Parts: sequence; C-alpha cells; structure tokens
Amino acid sequence: MELNQFTANWHYPTAIRAGIGRIEDLPAACQELGMTSPLLITDPGLADLPMVQTALINCQKAGLKCGIFSQIKGNPTGDNISDGVRAFKGGEHDGVIAFGGGSALDAGKAVALMVGQDRPIWDFDDVGDNWLKVNAAGMVPVVAVPTTSGTGSEVGRASVITDSNNHIKRIIFHPNMLPAIVILDPQLSVGLPAKLTAATGLDALSHALEAYCANGYHPMAEGIALEGIRLIKEYLPRAVEDGCDLEARAQMMTASTMGSTAFQRGLGGMHALAHPIGALYDSHHGLLNAILMPYVLKANRSAIEAKLTRLSRYLALEDADFDGFLEWILTLRKQLDIPHSLGEIGIDADRVVEIGAMAEQDPSAGGNPIMLNAQQYADIFLSAVHGDL
Repeated sequence: MELNQFTANWHYPTAIRAGIGRIEDLPAACQELGMTSPLLITDPGLADLPMVQTALINCQKAGLKCGIFSQIKGNPTGDNISDGVRAFKGGEHDGVIAFGGGSALDAGKAVALMVGQDRPIWDFDDVGDNWLKVNAAGMVPVVAVPTTSGTGSEVGRASVITDSNNHIKRIIFHPNMLPAIVILDPQLSVGLPAKLTAATGLDALSHALEAYCANGYHPMAEGIALEGIRLIKEYLPRAVEDGCDLEARAQMMTASTMGSTAFQRGLGGMHALAHPIGALYDSHHGLLNAILMPYVLKANRSAIEAKLTRLSRYLALEDADFDGFLEWILTLRKQLDIPHSLGEIGIDADRVVEIGAMAEQDPSAGGNPIMLNAQQYADIFLSAVHGDL
C-alpha cells in the first residue's frame, strides 16, 4: 500500500486534512485559525500517551503556548464542561484542540462554545430555536483530531452532554460548533483495542444506517451514507483483526466522518434508545448502538424493507433483501464479538418505563422511519435486554 494513497485535503463539510502522518499539520492548523495559546482537550486515558505529548511538544516548538485539560468522563457531563471552561480562562487560551474519541471531541466543542456565554449550557439544548440564544461572537475556533473511528463528532455541529442532575443526555447545538479544521490521521487509531475498534466502528455504521433509513429529503446525505456503509463492511473486520492495518484504519476513519456528515438527514430509534440508556447506566454509546441495531431494524421493517433491499444489492450481499441484510448485521456482530443482548453488559429491565418515555422524547426519535411511542420503545428495549429478536 502506498502511504500517500490516503492523503488529501477536503473542504466538505469543513476543512479536512486526511492522511497518514497528518498530525504533523496540527501546529500550522492552529496558527491558521489565529490561535497562539490553544487548550488541548483530551480523554484521561490519552493524556499521558506519546501521541498527545508529542502533539503538545510540536505545538510548543512552533511557538504556541499549549495547555492540556483531560478531566472528562466517557459520557461528558455539564460539570466537566464547566471545569474545562475554567481551565480555558485560567490559562488565557484562545482556541481548542479537541483530541481523542467522541467524549473528548464533544467536550472540546462544548468548551469552545461555553467560554463566551453567560447562560448555562442547558439553555442551548437542541430544542426549537435555542441555538439562537448563543453569543456566537464569544465562541472560539476548534481543531478536531479524532483517535477513534466511530462518533464522527469531528464534523458534527453538536455535542452530547450528560445532565447529571436529571440523568439525561442533552444535545447542545449551534452551527458554529462544527470544527474549523479536522485532522484525520489513521496512525492515531492504531493503538485502539479490538473491542473498542469494533464498538466504535459499529457506532459509525449506526450513524450511516439510520441516516440512510431516515425519512428526511436529503439525497446527498443518503449517497454519503450508502458509501460509508460499504466502507465499513469492507474494512471494519480488517481493522479489528489487525489494528496495524493502516489501509483499514484510514478507510474506517473516513467512514466515520461520512456517517456523521450523513446524519444531517436524521438518526432514529437506535440513538433515541442509546441516549437514555447511556445516561442512566453510564454505558459506552457505540456498544449500545451496536447491540440495539437489529432490534430497531426489526421494529422498523415495514418502513425500510425496500430501502434495505436496495442497500443489500449495493453491498453485494448474497441475499439482497431485508432478511439478508439483518443476517449480515447479526453475522458481523458475532464476528466482532459484540454481545447479542443488553443483559450481557449488565443492563436490566428495571427502568423500562422510564427509558421508553425518554426515548420517545429524544431528538433522535424524530428521524426514525416510524413514529414510535413510549410503549413501543419500551418493548424494543425489553427485547434487547433479553436478546429476543
């Protein structure tokens, strides 16, 4: 494989610098955005690793006064964002480098939003026209550097933040939360363990698949979702089997970005359920989507059968119909060692009524091909808990 095969500069949906070794562009990207003192926000598990320390050193060598903040949870909370804002202001920073998995990217974007606001973060919950309350002039620029291939938060205009007091995940949105520059360097994902590679990869699949199945009219997003799913089919098993397969890592990083770009069209029941389950049980978001996937597909069958038949043909599945697609999903999950039920990861049915009600109200539910009510979401959740497909 030629190492330069995956090197490119894209300008959709934002400025993206893709390729092996492109992390070396980080100091120049910060300078291009006028940063002199960026705050690097990362996952606690990454903070002391060579990739982050090297990035800090390179920024400092380029004359940037670069600080670091890593006190965030796997499901970042409002308190984590407040702490990040204090670190930003205390260090007199002027921009954010969001470096890591989905939690770091979401936290970094939320901090960049909140440093210029005088309202609480929950005022910007993605409901109605709340985003108009944002003082956009107070926001600071973000360079996003993903180290996983799942959330696609690097090209998202929102952050998912847990409201710990109310045990709910809220989507904080503003169009300017889209990072100004993204660096996609597959070398940064090489150290990701196989189980996390699988879970994050299926998170990317959930984004592309729900976007493809959503009812909203957005043919461009539908086309991006279609190709993103094909890339995941071809390269996710390879990335899980051999974490040093740079071609697979590069293609999965691109597919993750494509999934997030596509879900401008909408998401659906997988995310509507994963958000409250994640908030109540503090579970890994990508793994939840991976487990929920076949149960939600089955519930939506009447509305998506024709779409999945078309998708199955594009993927060259042996049985190009709904059943063939569902069987591919189940086989892929088994191949990647994804649990079949929520019960296998310690989630019980004690809060089924609460989860059904929260799922019905989740913003992602609006994109589901069928408008499901709280009882229907509760029924899907119960099936997923017990593994009854």
